[in-house]
Amino acid sequence: MLIRRPDDISSSDITPEAVYQNRRAFIGTAGALALGGLVAPSALQAMRFDSGTAGAFPGLQADDKLTPEEDATSYNNYYEFGTGKDEPKDQAKNFKPMPWTVNVEGLVKKARPYSFDELVGKLPVQDRVYRHRCVEAWSMVIPWQGVQLKDVVARCEPLPGAKFVEFTTLYDPRRMPGQARAVLPWPYKEALRLDEANNPLALLATGMYGKALPNQNGAPLKLVVPWKYGFKGIKAIVKIKFTDKMPNTTWNDANPSEYGFYANVNPMVDHPRWSQAKERRIGQFLKIPTLPFNGYASQVASMYSGMDLRKYY
Repeated sequence: MLIRRPDDISSSDITPEAVYQNRRAFIGTAGALALGGLVAPSALQAMRFDSGTAGAFPGLQADDKLTPEEDATSYNNYYEFGTGKDEPKDQAKNFKPMPWTVNVEGLVKKARPYSFDELVGKLPVQDRVYRHRCVEAWSMVIPWQGVQLKDVVARCEPLPGAKFVEFTTLYDPRRMPGQARAVLPWPYKEALRLDEANNPLALLATGMYGKALPNQNGAPLKLVVPWKYGFKGIKAIVKIKFTDKMPNTTWNDANPSEYGFYANVNPMVDHPRWSQAKERRIGQFLKIPTLPFNGYASQVASMYSGMDLRKYY
C-alpha cells in the first residue's frame, strides 16, 4: 500500500499555527455565504473560533481546536492528484471545477444530469465544525460549509426500493494526473446506506474555512460523514446512484482486509498494521484517544444497533 504510517508524519506537518476563529461570528456570516460556500472577504476576516466552539457543534470535545487552514489544505489524501500528502495542493492548482454536472441514476424518480446549481442550489447552507479521523490514525477539526445530504436525497426522490446511495468521482486523467497510474481501480467510488445518507450529520461540502472548497480538498462537491474514516469522504462527485444492493467501494475492493464498507471509527478494531486506539491531531504533538464513532455516537450509533461492529467494520 502507498499510505504512510502515522509515525511517518514529519515535524513540518504538525507545526501548530495560532489561528483560531470565533463560532458566533462564523454563524453570523451564513447570510453572506454564496452558492459554493463563498464568504465576502470582510466577513472572513471577522471570523475567529475560540474555546466556545466545543459544545456548539455536536460531537466536539472541550479541548477540540480548529486545525490551521494551511494544514487542512496542504496535507491531503487525494490519489487522483498524487499519493504524497503534499502533492494534491500542487497537482490540483489548475483544476477547473466549474461548470460541473452530476448524473443522478438508479432507483430514483428524477434520474437525469444535474448542474451544480440544480443539485444544491436554494438548499439551506449549513455551517458545521466536524472532527475528521483518517484511517491512518491522524485527525483534524475542520469548519465546513455545504448542504445536508438528506436534502439532496429528497430532491432526487429515491424510489421505495432504494437502500443504498453510491457516489463516483470524476475520471479524467488529463485533469487528474494521478489517475494515469493504476494505484487504485478508477474511478473512485464510495457508498452509504440510505439511512446513513439521511442522517443530519452527513454533508455535501462546497466550502471550508469560509471559502469555496479548494481543489485539493475535493472541489466542487465532497462528501463529509464525520463518524466514518476519511476515505469515505469522496471528492469531486460526478455521479450519485441509488440502488437496492450494497455497491462496491474502491478501497474495500482494493484491500478488503484493511478497508470495510462501513468504515465507522472504532478504537476497538485495529487496522491490520497499526492500532486505532489513538490518533495524532495535526497541529498537536501528543496523541489523543480515539472515540467510538469519532465522538458522534449519540447521533449515529442507533443506526447500527444489533450489528457486530468487529465484523462489519
